Amino acid sequence: MEYGSIERELHIDATPEIVYQVISSPEHLREWWPDEAELEPVPGATGSVTFGDPASPDAKVEELTVVDADPPRRFSFRWVYDQAPATETNSLLVTFDLTPSEGGTRLRFTETGFREIGWEAAVLEEAYLDHVRGWDHFLPRLVTRADRLVTRP
Repeated sequence: MEYGSIERELHIDATPEIVYQVISSPEHLREWWPDEAELEPVPGATGSVTFGDPASPDAKVEELTVVDADPPRRFSFRWVYDQAPATETNSLLVTFDLTPSEGGTRLRFTETGFREIGWEAAVLEEAYLDHVRGWDHFLPRLVTRADRLVTRP
């Protein structure tokens, strides 16, 4: 296995505008991904996501830097870096591409940069598989959150 990128494609029964809000605004992010999110969805902005109780010393805080914010088409950020600024060689890049499809949105998700960080083979494999499990858990929650925002007759 290469451990190079994670790719998923989802269909969401909500407009790209709604889906964009769900993937880029802290109040919606908290509903499907981290327990806490602080960020402004503008290129170059830095923020953080926290997994676990933010008041607990066991909480995992990840800094992130917004790369692209092109509503309602693309939102991307770099994360999992030990030192700022986030670059192609010290962080992972998460990209959400949104296109209208069948009355809803086709969301194409990618996370890349695993090999570029330069982790040892065992660390690379563990990090990659951990992220696969994580995204397999969280992305369906994104769909559920977007669906809840759609007003149905």
